[in-house]
Amino acid sequence: MKVKIKIVVVALSLLTLIGCGQKNNEGDTKEVASEKTEAGKEEHGEETSSIAELTQDQMKAVGITLGTIENKNLTAVIKANGALRVPNNNKANATSLYGGVIKTLKVQLGDYVKKGQVIATIENPQFIQLQEEYLTIGSKIILADQELRRQQELQEGNAGALKNLQSATAEMNALRGRKASLQKQIQLMGINPGGITYSNLKSALTVTSPVSGTVSSEFAKIGSYVDVSSPVVEIVDNGLIHLDLQIFEKDLPMIKIGQVVNFTLTNNPAISYTAKVFNIGSSFENESKTVAVHCTVTGNKSGLIDGMNITAMVSVGSALTAAVPNAAIAEADGKFYIFAQTEKKPEAEHGHGAEGEEKHNEGEEKKAEAATMNFEKIEVSKGVSEVGYTAITTVKKIPEGTKIVTKGTFFVNATLSNSGGHEH
Repeated sequence: MKVKIKIVVVALSLLTLIGCGQKNNEGDTKEVASEKTEAGKEEHGEETSSIAELTQDQMKAVGITLGTIENKNLTAVIKANGALRVPNNNKANATSLYGGVIKTLKVQLGDYVKKGQVIATIENPQFIQLQEEYLTIGSKIILADQELRRQQELQEGNAGALKNLQSATAEMNALRGRKASLQKQIQLMGINPGGITYSNLKSALTVTSPVSGTVSSEFAKIGSYVDVSSPVVEIVDNGLIHLDLQIFEKDLPMIKIGQVVNFTLTNNPAISYTAKVFNIGSSFENESKTVAVHCTVTGNKSGLIDGMNITAMVSVGSALTAAVPNAAIAEADGKFYIFAQTEKKPEAEHGHGAEGEEKHNEGEEKKAEAATMNFEKIEVSKGVSEVGYTAITTVKKIPEGTKIVTKGTFFVNATLSNSGGHEH
């Protein structure tokens, strides 16, 4: 019996040892797998989530083309806001030199008028009184002239008093002065003094345009009273319109007389106009810390009106800068990217143990057979765009000569987004 008990004890001991050995082996296997997984994570870092892998067939199907970052002479520009202005010496108010009531108004807003064209007519009974006085004073001068001659003859014959001659002379001079004054006033009224008779006295005066231009404002209406201080309309010569730009202090050193300005109307950006800098202000405008830069509008001026707000781009010279075709830039989440060819691999799906490693190896073999290319998504900052190219500044350095996607970036970005940055 004792022998049998000893055999059972030995057998149980052996089973226990075998079980412990198996557990230890399983633990070792898990540790090795864990180590491999951690190594895989270290080998395929976080940056690989921005790697897109495409086959040659995919690239051919969607028309993806490759190129490089080029150095281009692109025009550097300064963006500025401003407004259209007409100089005061090209604006005028049509006014009457005499007060009166508007009888007729012959123009309206937007009409083009020529210098001397009739704008309105004004009525006032005083106009008739001035003409009557002019005719009357003519008769008085004839009588005064006769009296003066008579006094001169008496004085020559020592038959008249000297004071009478002096009085007649003073009267004659006063009448002649008054006539000259009335004559000038009547001429300013637009009436020919020589043509005035009692049968053709005029009760209405004409208001004419002092310049050629467009009627920009109306201040009077039929039946309203106007005087010397009350303009009837404002006339603006938009042919001499210019641009007032507000340039910030930091950009001022780059502004030079003669620089070309391209601008659009804020409310109608579809049409582009051109101007040229002719004067740079020497003081700040209010508290905006900007300086007024005046530009002459060149070329087409149709549709431009005094006071319109504009957005302008001032050319400040050419600069050699890194640039890519416009189609090479993709936009996502408010940022801009390009795709550069890379030897980095997308993050592979990690299996567990030997089975995961086998799947990984099989995937690598299939990729090699499929002749794939990898592209890294790199953030860039955009600069000026011109002649189909856009200046860029990359967030990370790209080796010179690196191939980039110049066409089909939308598909590459979509592929990366759909895979979540991982190759499964």
